[in-house]
Amino acid sequence: MDLRERLLNLLKEKAYRRGKVILTSGKESDFYIDCRPVTLHPEGAYLVGKLLFARLQSSPETIRGVGGLTMGADPIATAVSLISYLEGEPIPAFIIRKEAKKHGRGLWIEGIQNLPIGTAVAIVEDVVTTGGSTAKAIERATEEGLKVVKVLSLVDRREGGRENLKNLGYSLESLFSRFDFMGN
Repeated sequence: MDLRERLLNLLKEKAYRRGKVILTSGKESDFYIDCRPVTLHPEGAYLVGKLLFARLQSSPETIRGVGGLTMGADPIATAVSLISYLEGEPIPAFIIRKEAKKHGRGLWIEGIQNLPIGTAVAIVEDVVTTGGSTAKAIERATEEGLKVVKVLSLVDRREGGRENLKNLGYSLESLFSRFDFMGN
């Protein structure tokens, strides 16, 4: 079994659930994919890190940072960063807050100290539905001086997010889509 197939099996076992749920986008759905039980699992984190790091390596522009909007992106960015170090090509991780920190330095992005202005970065996401959270992450990273050159997700629900991000000038790459879980 290859790494992608193993990750899909873990996601089906630990992340995919049928039943009515309200998504972050406000939409109602009859299924839910909560990737956190997988991205916080040792094997899941390893598989996510390996598979997404391989995607970063195939980028025409060298990626020097990986991160996204807290909370879903946190373990993903950390896994990719750790694998990149183990592979001898360290890529620092960063975490984008939903609002600026109210004390200390008031940072929007944790880990920004490791990323000079203009650094080429990848935004990672667990699940993309409308692309709204991803767009917020891209906007905040750009406002903080980072250059977003790649957008990756574990799962694309195929509910308009890919198209919405394309309209903003970004191409979404995902490891899986809803059809990997539900069929056509």
